[in-house]
Amino acid sequence: MVDNSIPRHWPKASYDPKYDPIIDAGPGHNRDHAPTYWIGTAGTPPADDGPVSSDMDADVVVIGSGYTGLSTAIHLAKEHGIQAVVLEANTVAWGCSTRNGGQAQISSGRLKRSQWIQRWGTDVAKGMHAEVTEAFELFNDLIASDDIDCEPQPGGHYYIAHREKVMPSLKKECKLLNDVFGYGSRIISRDELHENHVRDMEAAGAMWEPDGTCIHAGKLAFGYVNMARRLGVKIHTGSPVMGWLTKDRVHHLRTPGGIVRAKSVALATAGYTPPGLNNRTRHRLMPILSNSMVTRPLTRAELDECGIQTRSPLTDTRTLRHYYRLLPDNRMQIGSRSAVTGRDAENGKHLDLLKKGLARKFPALEDINLDYSWWGWVDVSHDMMPRIFRPDPDQSVFYAMGYGGNGVMYSAQAGRRMAQLVAGQKDKAFELPIFTSPLPSHGILTPFRRLGQRMAYVGYYLKDEIL
Repeated sequence: MVDNSIPRHWPKASYDPKYDPIIDAGPGHNRDHAPTYWIGTAGTPPADDGPVSSDMDADVVVIGSGYTGLSTAIHLAKEHGIQAVVLEANTVAWGCSTRNGGQAQISSGRLKRSQWIQRWGTDVAKGMHAEVTEAFELFNDLIASDDIDCEPQPGGHYYIAHREKVMPSLKKECKLLNDVFGYGSRIISRDELHENHVRDMEAAGAMWEPDGTCIHAGKLAFGYVNMARRLGVKIHTGSPVMGWLTKDRVHHLRTPGGIVRAKSVALATAGYTPPGLNNRTRHRLMPILSNSMVTRPLTRAELDECGIQTRSPLTDTRTLRHYYRLLPDNRMQIGSRSAVTGRDAENGKHLDLLKKGLARKFPALEDINLDYSWWGWVDVSHDMMPRIFRPDPDQSVFYAMGYGGNGVMYSAQAGRRMAQLVAGQKDKAFELPIFTSPLPSHGILTPFRRLGQRMAYVGYYLKDEIL
């Protein structure tokens, strides 16, 4: 039985729009959520267990209360009988989990199946495909739970060719998916796409994948909270880890309200991982800002003009891709890359670029009023693939992160896999490379890679739009 009594909380701190995980020491203390559509429409946040108020002991501490952290705690309880303690610096699901686009696709990183084959060979690529297929089944089971009402909108994923020159490679990838992986994707012509699916005026065609579901990101996170607490998980908000000392294989995690001693620690902080949290995660990610906006509800005439007949995930083929969808209340949501640094995140030029992107796709929506606009950090690994890993066999510390913007679905499986690792359970999947190697590091060069990032954005623009 969940105790819904109101625990003591620290005073709520304001949202910091300029937070930068590479520069800032930590994500803050009990900060409010970013002003996203998901938070604005998810209803009252579920009860949590308040901040840590005294020293305590735990078998397992999960750091981070987003999708991955909550899934880890859920599966530790359901499958291994271990009730974890979740520590959250701010409010529940404060980071990636309430700032994403709400699109669940059959992927676990930014690489395509053909790139899996190039990197690891066909047999490993098939194993990876089996892993993400199992992950989607797990995700579907979770969102069908009575604890979670996240407004799922299934119907597959549309990978939209934004230029005619992209169609040959898209057809090649589609053939590979069918011939090598037995996966029933198919190519849709521009005419068919416009007539039966969506009248994206940039589209030269599309590849459709059977697995793709849009969800309400905030309601999914809040549903995970409800499920975890029903299973006996303690979720302590306003409890950033401000110091970490390991003595005799026991981890002493210092929070503002007390020290939490744990036998095992599972890190699920993704793009909001503080640089000083643990030396095993330092410089292991290149956080990238993604911008997102939601329009006012579209009129019937606008819906007809845009020819939107699907509410499934839509992603274009740009390197700096747009991800977009029609929400249940007939608002349009679209996102893409944003500023390079947190200090520049509020610069209006980034929102203007997103507005122009929407107008190119749907001219009827040019200059449409917006109801929401926000940005958030994406946990991009240096090789574009996630890791679920124990970096030191002598220490009971684990992490799961590096989804590269494709974590809505796979985070559920990553949490389950991390729970298996924590519990010492074996699985054949652990032979796959995302479980056998750490997140690659660029060491102290990570902050300086932003110089290269600026130049790369120029190159990506030329490749996507001009060349």
